[in-house]
Amino acid sequence: MISLLERMRYILGALALCAVVVLAVPIHAQTPAAPVDPDRSVVNEKTLLQEFPRIEGQIVIPNDTAAVLIQPAGRSWQYFHEVLLQWIGVIAILGMIALLAIFYLLVGPLRISAGRSGIRVFRYTPFERFCHWLNAASFVVLALTGLNITFGKHLLLPVIGPDAFTTVSEATKYVHNFAGFSFVVGFVLVMAIWIKDNIPNKVDLIWLKEGGGFIPSKHPTSGRFNAGEKMVYWLALAAGILVSVTGFLLLFPFYVTNIAGMQIAQVVHSVIAVLFIALILGHIYIGTLGMQGAFEGMETGYVDLNWAKEHHGLWLKEEAAKGHVPDLPPSARPAE
Repeated sequence: MISLLERMRYILGALALCAVVVLAVPIHAQTPAAPVDPDRSVVNEKTLLQEFPRIEGQIVIPNDTAAVLIQPAGRSWQYFHEVLLQWIGVIAILGMIALLAIFYLLVGPLRISAGRSGIRVFRYTPFERFCHWLNAASFVVLALTGLNITFGKHLLLPVIGPDAFTTVSEATKYVHNFAGFSFVVGFVLVMAIWIKDNIPNKVDLIWLKEGGGFIPSKHPTSGRFNAGEKMVYWLALAAGILVSVTGFLLLFPFYVTNIAGMQIAQVVHSVIAVLFIALILGHIYIGTLGMQGAFEGMETGYVDLNWAKEHHGLWLKEEAAKGHVPDLPPSARPAE
């Protein structure tokens, strides 16, 4: 009797299991599987990062900055570096080159109206020229290596390939770091030895009113440096201080500021740098293609007498009074 009951229990259990299977199959056959939506039951990344501005981990080394896993502010910095900075650089640098090209085509080089006199006047000492060329050479190296950081992957990478570009970029980064020291030395020397000659005065206003020497029929006089050169001096002074200070903050990270400060330093450094490059392009143009006889002063230390009379008559008069321009014929002497 007991055996019969156990058998009946097994039979009823099997029938119940079959009923469940039979009832379940039509349901699955009629209802398609719902698509997987990973964002339906979890918080998306953007919302998560808005709620948690910084995500940090645990580390055992004594470096708190290394524990930062995610910093959303870094994405704003990346957008600036990858998009905004490139547009600023293109507009500033290519815009300056375009303006100089247009000016050259319309006006051409400013030639010495009276022609060369054949008489040379001493203008720059060897020490002044050394300081200038130290500063200038360092600036060119910094400009080229710095532009590679911003534009290299768009201009150089497609040409030389990823392996060579990696090697070149690593080398230029080291060159950029060490050239900063020679730039600062040259910059401080140049600014110190010429600051007395770049103090603005009333003569500068006259120079500006008369077209700054860019009108062939007019030759406004000036001292050792004219108003245009003085503006370049003071703009270069401000730009040089900013790129030097921010450059050292980037060269020695986290000694003075935190990550946010480093990002601000990089933004200031890069923006001022591209504007500085545009400014110096104008300076280079005037000193070479734009004005006949200007480059000779920084090349040899001497300038032609007629060039000095047309562009820096007051300075020439002072030099003649000091006896630095001896034995001039009456026709070549500066006007009283």
